[in-house]
Amino acid sequence: MKKYVITLALLTLPFCGQSQAARQIDSAAVYILDRMADIIGELEAVSFNAETATDRLDDKQKIETHYSTSHVSMQGPDKMVYQRFGNKGKHGFWFNGTYASMYSFKENNYVTLESPGNIIEMMDDLHTRFGFQFPAADFFYPSFTDDILQDFDTLEYMGKTMVDGEDCFYIRATNENMHFQLWISSSNWNLPKRFIIIQKGKQNLRFESVFKDWDINPNLPNTIFEFLPPPNARLIDIMEKS
Repeated sequence: MKKYVITLALLTLPFCGQSQAARQIDSAAVYILDRMADIIGELEAVSFNAETATDRLDDKQKIETHYSTSHVSMQGPDKMVYQRFGNKGKHGFWFNGTYASMYSFKENNYVTLESPGNIIEMMDDLHTRFGFQFPAADFFYPSFTDDILQDFDTLEYMGKTMVDGEDCFYIRATNENMHFQLWISSSNWNLPKRFIIIQKGKQNLRFESVFKDWDINPNLPNTIFEFLPPPNARLIDIMEKS
């Protein structure tokens, strides 16, 4: 998986390095993941909400959970906008295919960065250069299934279960460092409904996200992807990662 892990929390999924013979890969799980990835890859536009809970260690090494809600809209191949509400306040992000802007509603300041290309290239660029995080990023990569197969030693289809009143396929993957659980709608759309990541050996820190209100191929005006600085907003600079 990419290093965003559906971003909202940056979690790296290391490969265990076991032999192919020791790995346990369920073909049914692979089929479901491939179908979900194919459907997402064929979308022309999409909007959805993501509610996340992220465990972190405070200064006393005690677990505290941070919550956030994001509303995301994307139009292929090169337009994206989202707003995020959470412990650190409200932030907005706009990408029009050439420039990406991040705005803090609390601080009334923003940064605008040149990052031409499609949505995937932009996310890779800004994550590498500045550590930007993006809601649900991993699901929109064409290599999603391959990344799961590379990073985890076991992949299982566990059957169907209900999530928020919706029938879902339940998939589970593990490696020596993490547990990964994913629920995918069993409707014709087969879109992600919920996922959980638990880090082993690190007080079982947990990252969870629930997806709601999927709007498939909505008519999104180009204007919403253009950032217009509010009155008296300050343009700031940020440093690239060393």
